[in-house]
Amino acid sequence: MFTKFESNTEQVDSTGREFLVFTLAAQEYGIDILKVQEIRGYDAQTVTRIANVPSFVKGVTNLRGIIVPIVDMRIKFNLESVEYDHQTVVVILNLNSRVVGVVVDGVSDVLMLQQAHISAAPQFGTAFSTEYLMGIGTLGERMLILVDIEKLMTSEEMALVESAVV
Repeated sequence: MFTKFESNTEQVDSTGREFLVFTLAAQEYGIDILKVQEIRGYDAQTVTRIANVPSFVKGVTNLRGIIVPIVDMRIKFNLESVEYDHQTVVVILNLNSRVVGVVVDGVSDVLMLQQAHISAAPQFGTAFSTEYLMGIGTLGERMLILVDIEKLMTSEEMALVESAVV
């Protein structure tokens, strides 16, 4: 499975924002489509484990000559682990200075959300960090947790990964 995404920034600015929708443990999440480079089926045989990296890092893979860290979002979000299957995919993200792959249960679609459909992220006090949440998107009965993937993947933990890979 291989899908490449391209989007028109001008269209996004005038009509809303596009989010790639993925699932983890029956919950839908959304990330900015402009950060998505491609979607690939997960193949454990192409991921090389690296010692002394955080547990959420499955390893690295070689993507057309670029070494890409692969992050398991279930572990990153403290969700129960599952067996990977044919639905499991890696979303390859193109972030400011790096390319990162995130393993998710599946990808369902791309949604356009108007600002009116995006609510602020709820505050949970100090028990749960919401610094990586952009808000909650609603479209009819659907609720999406909108993740600021740039903030999540450029955290101090990811800096540790980069230093281990280089």
